Amino acid sequence: MSQLPVILALTGASGAPYGVRLLEVLAMHHAPTWLMISTHGWRLLTEECGIKDDRELKQATGGDWTSVRAFDDKDRGAEPASGSAKTAGMVICPCSMGTVAAIAQGTSRSLIERAADVVLKERRRLILVPRETPLSLIHLRNLTLTTEAGAIVLPAAPGFYHKPQQVR
Repeated sequence: MSQLPVILALTGASGAPYGVRLLEVLAMHHAPTWLMISTHGWRLLTEECGIKDDRELKQATGGDWTSVRAFDDKDRGAEPASGSAKTAGMVICPCSMGTVAAIAQGTSRSLIERAADVVLKERRRLILVPRETPLSLIHLRNLTLTTEAGAIVLPAAPGFYHKPQQVR
């Protein structure tokens, strides 16, 4: 039986290096990956990582994208928008608070938001990696709603139990 794809989405929250690293690890292990990047996600990839296009992203993540399939975030009719498309789940890393709000309210305006909606309705795993601080009451309520709907909120707040030599 073939491995189900993981949906990876990068949105317009600071923390693009987290998404790049996750894509690198998925590609390195040849995990089937459906990749989506929002318009603002691309802006952050450029600002934070110097990555301007698919070619540069492919190069930054090791160059082997045999297991990666990219989708246009504007294509709400693409395969990840359908519940009949079987996936292992979805990670949105980094996840903007705007994306969290859209997921919490069920307002799918993009492929990323629709795919997240589908993952939740199909009872698959949805992991949201917000990096926003401080959090407003609206952010907290939206994160609560997504959690109540079945999402896992995994803030980009690294632990220090492993005693890193430096923090950059």
